Amino acid sequence: MKAFLKIAAMALLLPAASIPLAAQQDYLSNWPAGRSPEQVGKALAEHFVVSPHQHSPGTIFYGEVGTWYGALTFANLTHDTELRDKLIKKFDPLMPGGAEQALVPRRDHVDDSIFGTVPLEIYIQTKDKKYLDYGLSFADRQWEDPLPNGLSHETRFWIDDMYMLTILQLQAYRATGDRKYLDRDVREMVAYLDKLQQPNGLFYHAPDVPFFWGRGDGWVAAGMAEMLRTLPANHPDRARIMAGYKLMMAALLKYQAPDGMWRQLIDHPEAWEESSSSGMFTFALITGVKNGWLDAATYGPAARKAWIAVTGFIDQNNDVTNICEGTNKKDDLEYYLMRRRRTGDFHGQEPILWAASALLR
Repeated sequence: MKAFLKIAAMALLLPAASIPLAAQQDYLSNWPAGRSPEQVGKALAEHFVVSPHQHSPGTIFYGEVGTWYGALTFANLTHDTELRDKLIKKFDPLMPGGAEQALVPRRDHVDDSIFGTVPLEIYIQTKDKKYLDYGLSFADRQWEDPLPNGLSHETRFWIDDMYMLTILQLQAYRATGDRKYLDRDVREMVAYLDKLQQPNGLFYHAPDVPFFWGRGDGWVAAGMAEMLRTLPANHPDRARIMAGYKLMMAALLKYQAPDGMWRQLIDHPEAWEESSSSGMFTFALITGVKNGWLDAATYGPAARKAWIAVTGFIDQNNDVTNICEGTNKKDDLEYYLMRRRRTGDFHGQEPILWAASALLR
């Protein structure tokens, strides 16, 4: 174990060509004490079970949905039925007629519709149809009255949507196998790629906001990684999405800090290191290396360093620290640089759970 860790530490410093092949193939295992995905994922998922809801405003917000989804996928991958059942028990009061139904977000808006992701994941794991029906009600509403170009009426071309809009339709496809959900998803992803990705591989927060905001780009990275692991190899738009993904991953290598993190504004070295974006990039890199989309010798060291770094931002209460507060788009550099840092916000809890799941797939 000590010998491997010494090799792995050297791998973070040496060019890929000089790293032994055996070490190149094992970047994503043999973790330092306390950093295994099993330990980290279990701690964060169990902490989520007993955490109060986070409201925005007055209803459950999308970060909690993403954390729930991450905890459920972790429970499934570790065959932890006790954890899964606790997560379902926490969700059941939000079902129609439940005691907490008033907390369900209802706006016809991408931030609210993502709520359907959780019941769809519960259905995928349990095959209980009531969760399927509930989840599909959100997915189908999202495409009522589509735009003339076939996009959802919730389309707004903020980069956040490249996860928050696409994951719901992707989950509907995973739950049903109905190609219409996948086709909707791909159409959205390609439209966003064409409109928002810049020549350097990163994404502006919106067409009128020329800043590479960390968590915004993190949503993009995570959304593409999720889609690519489900999108059939022969899908006509897979190559387009893969090209956008690889271009972004190459850019992330350039801007990764020496300690493995990324910053609140990715290309601004004066910006503070931010954990939610770093967690999302970690998930995307791990997924690419594990699936063979990214060269392990090139991206494996970055993925390993990122996981070790971002899990270092988990405090003694299993809360993630250094999380950017909720952020609207604004064409103002200082607005992004001066965003406040939060602890325990579900924006930061969710991507580390996704990354733990990615390491276990």
